[in-house]
Amino acid sequence: MFFALLSALLLLWNCYNTHSNVTPTPGEKTTDPQEGEQAHAEDTLRLATYNVGVFGKSGTNTSDMVAAMVKELGVSALSMNELDSCNTRNNIFQIKLFAEAMGGWDYTFAQALNYKGGGYGIGIVSDPSLQIQKRYRLKLDRGDGSEQRALAVCEYRDFVFGSTHLDHKSKKAQMSQAVAITNWVKNTYGNTDKPVILCGDFNAMPDSETITYMKQEWTILSPLAFTYPASAPTKCIDYIMVYRNASSRVELQSAEVPTAFKSGDVKIASDHLPVYVEVTIK
Repeated sequence: MFFALLSALLLLWNCYNTHSNVTPTPGEKTTDPQEGEQAHAEDTLRLATYNVGVFGKSGTNTSDMVAAMVKELGVSALSMNELDSCNTRNNIFQIKLFAEAMGGWDYTFAQALNYKGGGYGIGIVSDPSLQIQKRYRLKLDRGDGSEQRALAVCEYRDFVFGSTHLDHKSKKAQMSQAVAITNWVKNTYGNTDKPVILCGDFNAMPDSETITYMKQEWTILSPLAFTYPASAPTKCIDYIMVYRNASSRVELQSAEVPTAFKSGDVKIASDHLPVYVEVTIK
């Protein structure tokens, strides 16, 4: 009995011991010591978004493959959708182990819902050199949608980076979530000159009501190329965009939906394709 209890406690420690990467409670922010530092004049970065499908859409664990692909892309921050946290489907803290595979990157997990004895949600992993200053995790109303959704945000020295995953069944719930995100960004960063870059799986095509609404407040940086399904893409539903408050400070250098890697097979890695942009923050 003693050893069984000890094993259970060790498992919980492995899942939830996040040290400086602790996820705040909904709406809460945490501040790091670098908050008072001045932003650099210019910085060119690659930023990406990837719905990784709990690293299991092909029936095998593709976490290491995805890590190798992300390294090959040379990105500094990655928005990740569909992550498990210590549930019976994947009894590990996926984002923590992925961040370790990236060489000790920072990570922030936003749990959208309780799932199979653990959690399920989205997150952000990033190079520690970006210097996280604040982290936010917000729950988005489910409405008449399929499930609870979330928003993860990391404020860095030079910019703000968000990750989300909108509802895929209810257009009404999807729009409500898009409005909630935009309003929160407007209220939190609308009067600042720090660029806010939002990424994720919006489950909406470019001509949809949701993306049409987003274009009123956001500038889409990523190409309007097909991102789903990875095996034979027919839909553009994954995006990277910048909020209007400081969009003039973000100069787009390049953007791509990569379909071939030396380090992995996009048709196996996930059911979505990754998306990246290279931007100069002035």
